[in-house]
Amino acid sequence: MISQIEKTLDSSLVSDSQLEQINRYTRRAFEREEVFVFSLILCDNEIDRDGERFPRASLEVLAKLFLGKTGIFDHSPVSQNQSARIFDAQVEELPGQVEGEPRCQLRAWAYMVRSDKNKDLMLDIDGGIKKEVSVGCAVAKITCSICGADWKQKPCAHQKGVRYGEGLCHHRLEEPTDAYEWSFVAVPAQKNAGVTKRAACSHVDLEKLWRSTGDVSLTPGDLRELKSRYQALEEKARAGEEYLARLKGEVVKLLALTRPEITPALAGEIAARLELSQLDQLQKSLSRAAAGRFPPMPQLCPQPEDQDAQQENPFVI
Repeated sequence: MISQIEKTLDSSLVSDSQLEQINRYTRRAFEREEVFVFSLILCDNEIDRDGERFPRASLEVLAKLFLGKTGIFDHSPVSQNQSARIFDAQVEELPGQVEGEPRCQLRAWAYMVRSDKNKDLMLDIDGGIKKEVSVGCAVAKITCSICGADWKQKPCAHQKGVRYGEGLCHHRLEEPTDAYEWSFVAVPAQKNAGVTKRAACSHVDLEKLWRSTGDVSLTPGDLRELKSRYQALEEKARAGEEYLARLKGEVVKLLALTRPEITPALAGEIAARLELSQLDQLQKSLSRAAAGRFPPMPQLCPQPEDQDAQQENPFVI
C-alpha cells in the first residue's frame, strides 16, 4: 500500500458532520457546494524501505497531530504551495498482523475550496494524476526492535534489515511530537508508508540525511542546527588542514636529514601523496632514524679538577 489519495466525494455526499468539521478551519461557514473533499492514506504500521515503521500507538497520536495540517507540494514549505487542509483523521485496522499487532493505516480527510485557481488540481485528483502523498512529522524516540535501545540517545550495534534470531531488525518511530505537513509528490519516499522521515528526529541526524535517497525537507530549526554544525565542521577542517600541512613539512625536513639523496622536490611529492595515518607513521619512523644518526650533544661538562673545591656548581654550561 502506497500513501495516496483514496477517493473524492461529490458535494452532495459531504455529511453535516464533515461540513461542521471543515468550518472549524474557515473564517466563514462554507456550504457543501463550495468545498472539494477527498480522503487519503497518510501512513501505516508496516516496515518501510528504510527499515522503520510507526507502531499503532504512534499512528493514534499522529491522527490527532495531523488535524488542521496543510497539504503542499514536494515538501516545499512556502505559502503559495498550500492547497488543502486535513479536517479529520483516524486509524483503520486491516487484515493481517505486523510485528505482533494488527495491520493498520492512518486515513485522513481533507478539503479544498472550489475555485478557478484549484480547478486543475481538483481535476488531476479526480483523474488519478495527483494521487501519491507523503508526510513530514517528528518523533521523540527511535527504538531498536531487537534490544529496545533508543537511537536518539545511545545507538546499539544492531543493523536495520539484518535478521537476529527470529527477528528482523528495524527501528520503531515512537512518541510523535509534531506533524508538520503532508505533500503531493510524484514518487513517495517510502514503498509502504510513503513517509518522509526527515522529521523523525527532533534534531538533525546527519548520517541518515547523507544516506537518504528520498524526499527530504527541513524545518527552520533544522536549518539553523545544520548551519551551526556545518560551521563547527569547517573550523575542525581548517585545523586539520593546518596540522596536515605542518606534518608534511616535518616529513620533508626529516627526509632531508636522513635521506640526503632525495631531493626536496621529490620529498615534497612523496609527502603530498600520503594520507594522514601514513604521514604520521613516516614522521615517527624518520624521527627515530634522525635521532640515531644525529645523537644529541651534551650541554653540560664536568669542571676541571683544579677548580676551586668550594665552587657551588659542580658543572658549568
